[in-house]
Amino acid sequence: MSTDGQYLTKLQDYYARHRVLPSYSTIGKLVGLASKASVADMVLRLKGEGFLESTPGKRLKPGRRFFERPFAESVRAGMPAPAADLGPDILTIDDYLLPHPSKTVLIRVKGDSMIDAGIHANDIVVVEKRTNANAGDIVVAIVDNEFTLKRLDRERGRIVLKPENKAYPVIRPKGELEIFGVVVGQIRKYR
Repeated sequence: MSTDGQYLTKLQDYYARHRVLPSYSTIGKLVGLASKASVADMVLRLKGEGFLESTPGKRLKPGRRFFERPFAESVRAGMPAPAADLGPDILTIDDYLLPHPSKTVLIRVKGDSMIDAGIHANDIVVVEKRTNANAGDIVVAIVDNEFTLKRLDRERGRIVLKPENKAYPVIRPKGELEIFGVVVGQIRKYR
C-alpha cells in the first residue's frame, strides 16, 4: 500500500469514529506529518484522486472515492481453495447496492416471515421505490394501510404476497394492494 493509501486508511478510520474529517493540524498528528505544507500536499493528492473534497466553507469532506473498498472476486464457501491477494478491483457499496440513489430507501426488517429467503429480523433491506414489480420479486407492499415484506406472486390471475416461512399464511388481498418498492439488496451486520 502506498504512503497516501496508508494516510487514507487513517482518515477513513477517523471518519468512521467521528463522522467528520479532522482539521489539517489533527491530520498531521494522525498520520505523522510534522509540517502543514506536507499535510496540504497530501490532502491535495487525495483530492486529485477523488478521495477528498472541500465544502464551500473550506472544510474537508469525503470525496466520491472515499468509501471504495478492495474487492476480491470470490471466496469459496465449500472446501478451502488457495488464497489469492486482493486484486486492484474496488467496490463502493453505494454504487453496488443503489442503482437509483434518489429512489432508494433502507428499511430495517422486523419479524421472521422471510427467513427462508435469507432475510432475518434486524437485517436492512435496500428498497428501490417503485409501484410496479414482477412475480417473484421481493417487495415492500402496503396492504390495508400496513407495510409488509413478502414475495410477489400470482394465483389464478390474482396478486398474492407469499411469506418465505411456512409458519405464515399467504396474504390474498381483498382490497387495495400497493407496491411501495422492490428489494434490490440487503445488509446484515454480524457484530
